[in-house]
Amino acid sequence: MALRPAPSRTGPPGVGRATPTELPAAPVRALGAVGGVPAGRGVVEGDEIPYQPWAAARKKENVDDWLTRDPEIKCYLPGIPRATYMPYPFQILQSTNTILIAYEFAGATRTIHMEDAGSSPSDTWMGWSRGHWEGDTLVVDVTSFNDQTWFDRAGNFHSDALHVIERYTPVSPYHLMYEATIEDPKVFTRPWKISLPLYRRFEKDAAVLEYKCVEFVEELLYGQVGIRDPGADQTHK
Repeated sequence: MALRPAPSRTGPPGVGRATPTELPAAPVRALGAVGGVPAGRGVVEGDEIPYQPWAAARKKENVDDWLTRDPEIKCYLPGIPRATYMPYPFQILQSTNTILIAYEFAGATRTIHMEDAGSSPSDTWMGWSRGHWEGDTLVVDVTSFNDQTWFDRAGNFHSDALHVIERYTPVSPYHLMYEATIEDPKVFTRPWKISLPLYRRFEKDAAVLEYKCVEFVEELLYGQVGIRDPGADQTHK
């Protein structure tokens, strides 16, 4: 899912290239077509993310250094709203005073408090969610983020002042319309909004499966400490 309209391109944006005409970095070229990025429709209303000048420069740096900076590559929790439009399913579970959303990527979860639960004890990757109903629409006010997540693979980012207001509106038995208004006075000049449909999985035995992606990035995260000796698990008699 692209935040802004984007054509297909060879490899992640800007990786290993001083100019758009140069080849991507070797790790990306080795992926061949799998490393390509398909075209995407934008979900930002007005097609513009209103960055402050310093933040626009930081966003460009993120693009140029995507392979080492994107939190998704390191299997960090995706944050809000990114968790909603990543290419992985999630499940919404409703009780009397809370709503739990379980995401496949990295085993992420979040609790939406439908009654007063006070303030978050600390800033977190997924924020602190307070919800209420406006007719059939679930409105979720999310605060208390850290500054470690991105909005997408194109380097769009935020600070710890991020404030997100989400709206989940049913439009059919199989669709929700999702809207998120994003505010961050440290990074953006004004609030901005995204909107997209969410599609219900209704095939037989649909389920959120386990994706503990950290096992694929141990060396990236921990260096040699994350590499196990294959023989270490063997029992010797």
